[in-house]
Amino acid sequence: MAEILSAIPTSGGPYFWAYMLAPQQHAPFFAWVTGWFNLIGQIAVTTGIDFGLANLISTTAAISNGYRGTAGKTLGILAIILVSQVAVNLFSVRRLRYMIHTSIALNSVGVLTLVIAVLAKAPTHQSAGFVFGKFFDGTGADGPGWSIRASPAYVAACGVLMSQYTILGYDASAHLCEETRKAVRDAPIGLLSAIAASAGIGFFVIVGMLFCIQDFDAVRESPLPILKILTDTCGEGGGLVLMVLIMLCVWHCGLFSLTSNSRMMFAFARDGGIPHRLHIIDARFKSPIRTVIFGASCSFLLALPALGSQVAFAGTTSIATIGLYVSYGIPIAMTLAYPRNFKRGPFKLGGASKLVAVLACLWIAFVTVVFCLPTLNPVTSQTFNYTPVALSIVGVFAFGSWFLWARRWFTGRCRNHCRVCIRQLDFLGEEMVGRTDTTESDGRNDRHHRLESSESTGLKGSDKK
Repeated sequence: MAEILSAIPTSGGPYFWAYMLAPQQHAPFFAWVTGWFNLIGQIAVTTGIDFGLANLISTTAAISNGYRGTAGKTLGILAIILVSQVAVNLFSVRRLRYMIHTSIALNSVGVLTLVIAVLAKAPTHQSAGFVFGKFFDGTGADGPGWSIRASPAYVAACGVLMSQYTILGYDASAHLCEETRKAVRDAPIGLLSAIAASAGIGFFVIVGMLFCIQDFDAVRESPLPILKILTDTCGEGGGLVLMVLIMLCVWHCGLFSLTSNSRMMFAFARDGGIPHRLHIIDARFKSPIRTVIFGASCSFLLALPALGSQVAFAGTTSIATIGLYVSYGIPIAMTLAYPRNFKRGPFKLGGASKLVAVLACLWIAFVTVVFCLPTLNPVTSQTFNYTPVALSIVGVFAFGSWFLWARRWFTGRCRNHCRVCIRQLDFLGEEMVGRTDTTESDGRNDRHHRLESSESTGLKGSDKK
C-alpha cells in the first residue's frame, strides 16, 4: 500500500488506486466497489472506536462508584464523544497538527510511562513462562472451548482478529496526503512508521500488563480486565488516573479516524460516488465540515442496533475490519493482475514488490475467512458470528447499486482530482505530465496517460478552484 500511495497520492485512497490500476473499461466498476467497502468500513471503524470508549467510561464508572449504565446512556456518552470530535475536526489540518502532536505524545510517551509505572508499582510479577508460555482458551461460552472441539490453532487464529482490528486504517495517510507537502515521499514513510511504532509500543504494553497480573482468574472474570490490573498494582485512585490516560488515547484515535473518514468522503463526493454537495471546503475553517458532520452522524446511526442487541451491534461493526481489508486488497491485486498500469513513485520495493503483494493478498484472504468464523462455543443465536451477514449486505449494495444505476453515470474520477496527483509529484521534480507511455495490453493507455488526458482538459484556472 505504501508503494501504491507513493505512485498515486490522492485523498481518495484505495478506490482511486483501483481506478488507476484497473483496465480502462472496468476502472469505474472497481473504483465504485472499492469505494463503498472503504467508506462503510471507515464509518464502522469510527463507530467501534467511539462506542468502545463510551463502554470504557460507563464500565469504569460502574466499577468505581456504582453507576448503572444502560444501552441508552451509553449511546448518550457516544453522542457527546462524537460532538467533541466534530468540533475539533472543524479546524483545518494546520490547526489539527497540534492535536496530532498531542496524540503522538499520549500514545507513545504517555503509554510507555504508564507501563513503566505499572511495572514499578506491581507487588509481584508473573514469570516469563506464564507470559510467553501459558495457553488459555477463553472461547467456551458454556463448557469447553474451540481448542477441545477443534484445535488450539483455531483459537490462535481467532486471536488474530484483535490485532487486525487494533492496527488498522493503513489508508489514513492517503486520505490526508492532499494536505501534505511532498506526499509521494512522506506519506508512505508515515504509513509504515505509524504501523511500526504501533506494533512495537503495543507489544510492550501487552507484555508489560501480562507481567503485572496479580490474580489471573480475577482479571479474567472482571468486566474490565485492564482496570483490574491497574487497580491491583497502583491502587484504586492510581488505577483510575491511568485509566483516564487510556481513555484520552482512545478519544484521539476516534478523532483522527473521523478526520480520515471525512477526507475519504470528500474525495468520493468529488468523484461522484456520493452526493456532490458533500464536496465543499468551508471558506472559514478550510475544512470539509459537511463530510465531518455526515461521517459522525453515520457513525452514530450505526451504533443504534446496540439499543436492541449487543450481538446485532457486534455484527454491524464487524464490517469495519473486513470492509477495509477488502478495499485494501483490490488495488493490491490490481498491481499483480495489471502490472503495466502500475508506474511506481519515489518509494519503491524493488524486486520484493510482487512478493510482498502476493503475501498481502494471501493474508487478506486468510483473515477474511477467519473474520467469518464463530469465536465462541457452542454456537447459538447469541454467539453466532454475524459478520458474513453484514458483509453480504454491503456486498449486495455495492454490486447491486452498480448494475442497477451507478454504471450509467459513475466515471470514477474528476479532472481536478488528477491534477492534485501532478502537483504532489511536482514537489519532488517529477515530470508526470510528460510521461505518455502506452501499453498494448488490454488496448488502453496506462495510468500516466490517463492523468495527462485529464490534465489537457483545462489545467489553467485549477488553482483558482
